[in-house]
Amino acid sequence: MMDRSSAASVDPKSAPSPHDTRSDAKGLQEALQEQLFAIDEPSHAPDAPTSPESGHRWPRLRRGAKIAIGLAIVAVFGWLPLRAIWEYSSVEAVLNSRLVTLRTPIGGRVAAAQRVTDQAKLDAGTVLLRVVNSRSDRTRLDDLRRQKSRLENERPSLATKLAAAQASQKDLARQATQFREGRVLQLEARIAEIQTSIEAAAARREEASAAVERASSLAKSGNISTVELARLTRELSVSQQTELGARKRLDAAKVELTAARNGSFLGDSYNDRPSSVQREEEMRQRVGDLEADLGRTDTEIAWLANEIIIEEVRVADLSEANITTPVAGRVWEMMTSPGEDVQAGQPLLKVLDCSGAVITANVTENVYNRLQLGDQATFEPNDGGAPISGTVVNLTGAAGAPANLAINPDALSKEPYRVTVAPRDAAANACAVGRTGRVVFARQETAP
Repeated sequence: MMDRSSAASVDPKSAPSPHDTRSDAKGLQEALQEQLFAIDEPSHAPDAPTSPESGHRWPRLRRGAKIAIGLAIVAVFGWLPLRAIWEYSSVEAVLNSRLVTLRTPIGGRVAAAQRVTDQAKLDAGTVLLRVVNSRSDRTRLDDLRRQKSRLENERPSLATKLAAAQASQKDLARQATQFREGRVLQLEARIAEIQTSIEAAAARREEASAAVERASSLAKSGNISTVELARLTRELSVSQQTELGARKRLDAAKVELTAARNGSFLGDSYNDRPSSVQREEEMRQRVGDLEADLGRTDTEIAWLANEIIIEEVRVADLSEANITTPVAGRVWEMMTSPGEDVQAGQPLLKVLDCSGAVITANVTENVYNRLQLGDQATFEPNDGGAPISGTVVNLTGAAGAPANLAINPDALSKEPYRVTVAPRDAAANACAVGRTGRVVFARQETAP
């Protein structure tokens, strides 16, 4: 009897307060039910004589205990809907995260870069898989290499021809110089000879002129015949014409000398440059052509070398590709296996982005209409873990949910209104995707 009375006296104090959680309310309910059943059980104590006062007191205690237990049960079960009405909370919620789908940029066969298991932790930049294409197109690379090899084989021949042409040009230039210098000396000598002839012709002209003057004075006195005078006169005329011819030859020789010094050669039967000079000019032109060909060959070789480097990079990209995770996270789903042939653009695996954790929740229409972007919220896990605070970043409503989340929000089907909360706590980055709970939203004070 003392135990029952003490239990009855303690029960009202142990009733749950309005701030208890759902788990505390359930435990309290089970404890109250056990106590209620214990009170209803008959006592197994040995019969003892009781006073009439104690017999009247027992029904009152029993009735009071039942009333206290009933009030406690009503308080517990009444607080839950009252709290749901008072708080802005979600119907259901789950800790979620975005997925990064890795696709192959080329077609080929999948090879494992390292041993990867499901849910394995990964660092950013980790090479997970390698796709090898042994049948990549190498036609252009082979053509470029053949062209480069052909030009490299032709270049020594061009260089040899250029060296020979330059040597011939130097030899012909030396010959042309010698010929020009010799021709100038020859013309200078001829001019000196002509000048001597002119001087001799002038002397004969003067002598003939003096003889004609003496013969004319003698012919007046009859000491010389007319025939002799005519002969002397004729000799004077010849000497004058001889001097005039020599002076003309001197002018022509001076013209030839000037032309020879300028590189042109004039003669009695020709008026052109000598063959050595012409050959030297032809060889100079050939040297220019060979130099242009050699420069063009070097330019093409350099261009082909650069194109070969670019094409090698392209062929390497098409022949082998490393599949690298761009973020730190976990392997969420392996969609291929080593040895499998894949096509370009085919998804290979999905990586859980642990740095992009979010909380997706379903709410009633009444709560949804009261929420705004930027509202504060708290995620309370059902496993009793520490709450995670965050901010409302998306109000999807009845529209389609994002498709790049690890857990599709459509799985939360109790209400069609969806809310996304971005957590601020570091605990959300532990990749504990799938933890369920509820989201409690902070009430917004409305202006009067």
